[in-house]
Amino acid sequence: MTTPELLPAASAGTWTLGDLPVNRLGFGAMRLTQNADGSPSDRDRAIKVLRLAVELGVNHIDTAAFYFSPLRSANELINRALSPYPEGLVIATKVGPGRDPSGTWLPLARPEQLRGQVEENLRQLGRDHLDLVNLRVHGPDPIAERFGVLAQLRDAGLIRHLGISNVRPEHLAEAQAIAPVVCVQNPYGVNYRRGTDDLLRTCGEQGVAFVPFFAIAGAGREAGPSGAERDDVRAVASAHGVSVAQVRLAWTLRRGPHVLAIPGTGNPDHLVANLAAGALELSEDDLARLDRTDDDSA
Repeated sequence: MTTPELLPAASAGTWTLGDLPVNRLGFGAMRLTQNADGSPSDRDRAIKVLRLAVELGVNHIDTAAFYFSPLRSANELINRALSPYPEGLVIATKVGPGRDPSGTWLPLARPEQLRGQVEENLRQLGRDHLDLVNLRVHGPDPIAERFGVLAQLRDAGLIRHLGISNVRPEHLAEAQAIAPVVCVQNPYGVNYRRGTDDLLRTCGEQGVAFVPFFAIAGAGREAGPSGAERDDVRAVASAHGVSVAQVRLAWTLRRGPHVLAIPGTGNPDHLVANLAAGALELSEDDLARLDRTDDDSA
């Protein structure tokens, strides 16, 4: 029997989100709801992926009520696959954006709408509180009013911990003046959004987790990796006999002990490969080579 400390998701070590210990390799639920070509995912396979992730030691799952396709909801799949939830499983969600039933994106939620979004996540996940809620931000506007609403919901017991997502450096200080921030979620990866390096370092200095999204997809974002990989990334992958996705994840985890990874997939084989990246040892030469790649940020 595999002991907990030998499970693949534990290979990269742990971090504590507030008072919630998690393995640094987690799972992002966005990819569960539909295939790369836009067709609906297979429900049974998505449920299998979630259960396998937990079996392999994943105890940090990132999701949102707005992760849905015409036939699938990420939150509903999580509820179906994992409820009753195992002890120690941390489910993080996001509020701010919203979509109508047809899938059309709505304007960012006004402060008075955020409670409804929190309650929607509670209903879909079948929980009486949310472990971690990230306020998703768009643009440079101040966030104090909306973050203050989430702080009130935290005081009321609906939320345990708070984070912020897609933010600028000034947003972290603005939020921290209202309530503790346990994580920052931002797009970040090899040759992608490297202007975020300073914010990543600030988070480390303050004991705040930094959780990159699009760490594998990079500039491909929601569409996924483009397939046109940089020569340096391919060369490092070839030298280690691993995939470029594994190199990207290993590089992400080497950015600091406070950096978490949440790669998402609806494929069990890809899940196993992603978790194996936590044990991939990149040399200093590898890291220097990867840091020489140009930034593909739009």
